[in-house]
Amino acid sequence: MKQTILFKHPAPVYREALKDDFDVVDFDLEAGTPSDDIRRTAKVLVTSGSYGAYADEFDALPGLELVCCVGTGYDRVDLDACRARGIRVTHSAGTNAEGVADHAIALLLAALRDIPRYDAQARSGAWRPPTDTRPTANGRPIGILGMGAIGKGIARRAEAFNMPVFYTARSEKPDLPWTYAPSVLEMAAAVDFLIVAAPGGAETHHLIDAPVLKALGPEGFLVNIGRGTVIDTAALVAALKNGDIMGAGIDVYEDEPNIPADLIALKNIVLTPHVGGMLDGIHALSAELMRRNLNALFAGEPLVSPIPEMAE
Repeated sequence: MKQTILFKHPAPVYREALKDDFDVVDFDLEAGTPSDDIRRTAKVLVTSGSYGAYADEFDALPGLELVCCVGTGYDRVDLDACRARGIRVTHSAGTNAEGVADHAIALLLAALRDIPRYDAQARSGAWRPPTDTRPTANGRPIGILGMGAIGKGIARRAEAFNMPVFYTARSEKPDLPWTYAPSVLEMAAAVDFLIVAAPGGAETHHLIDAPVLKALGPEGFLVNIGRGTVIDTAALVAALKNGDIMGAGIDVYEDEPNIPADLIALKNIVLTPHVGGMLDGIHALSAELMRRNLNALFAGEPLVSPIPEMAE
């Protein structure tokens, strides 16, 4: 008999990949889907950082043992409720790390060299102003908030630009060659570029605030490819307007898919619609990782990609 996998997230590639080995069933608590019998026995719920998973849903799933997140994020999953119930959580950590690291550097360079403005000039037939110059990336210090697979990928790429690399994370990582900063504020004061590669959630909420942006300085650039909630959006808008920092590149937002009009109106920011992890074949790789986690759960073996807070 096949095990039942409840899907709160649409995730068509995942459903297709798993349907031959598992009973794939829609989950919508408000709509009363699925039946009571299925809900009582289901052990797995598939969701994402944006769709989330909450205590009232767990109450309706008394047999739930595992929440599988599509993608890396899990910021709207109620981890306290999971811990209270003994529910474990996995995500697709590492599958898109190199591509997201690429995107982080691309956003930094696009903002630093003002690529969107020059592209618009070239398309309009205008030539560059004779005195127009932009700063270089070479040799300037960079700080990375979050040192998982994505953070490490960013650091390796930064080294190619001769950038001294600083990082801050939950704890210092003695095996890494880069300089650890005990706080994001101290790191911001030491660098010209600050890249956010941290997950969302209460622990990181608005870590990048007005004092951090002020410490980054008027020649500083901020990039976020982590989660939108890590940055205080109002503080970022004010810093860009007031010249507290020079520019920014943003791929993630506090209220996705809505991008604040105040950000869109700014000229010294490069915006992309959460595409850093959208890579060829990425959903198939992530679906296979989910399958491995499911097989481990039902075999009573350690999970393959638990979230860091629940690493076994």
